[in-house]
Amino acid sequence: MPYPPLSRVPSGPRRRTLLASAAGGALLVGCSAGPESGDPGPSATQRARARAARDSRGLLERYDAVLAAHPGLAELLHPLRAQVAAHAVAFADGATATASATATASAVPVPATGKDAVAGLAAAERALAGRRAKDLLEAPGELARLLASVAAAGAAHAYLLTEGAR
Repeated sequence: MPYPPLSRVPSGPRRRTLLASAAGGALLVGCSAGPESGDPGPSATQRARARAARDSRGLLERYDAVLAAHPGLAELLHPLRAQVAAHAVAFADGATATASATATASAVPVPATGKDAVAGLAAAERALAGRRAKDLLEAPGELARLLASVAAAGAAHAYLLTEGAR
């Protein structure tokens, strides 16, 4: 039985057809700009950092308001305030904090007595430390470590303020 003659035409698609199909597909994909193909906005990490920086600046405003209303508490509050300012800068990714102490100090209500003002700061530190401890569970690596560190510092500040108010 004789073998069939070999065909010079290979089976399957030809090389030119494959190249043309790939180029056409790339053009179609590149030209299909829908509303969802724009800039997706800030990532979850960037939003969490911005929220943490904003929270630190808010706490810094509270410290400044208490210091303005009760200058006799400066010895107790200045070291803690300096750390809160450093936290705001760390969350802002090295940028300087944008909160102005003089413009915002009057916007934060301050209790009439120094003891109540310090107790209010302790409560604010404790609440913020709790929120940060909760947020770090969903934060990625480096941000989670920063949130944990700052939450621990906030808990220590709350303790020191509670002891300082006695």
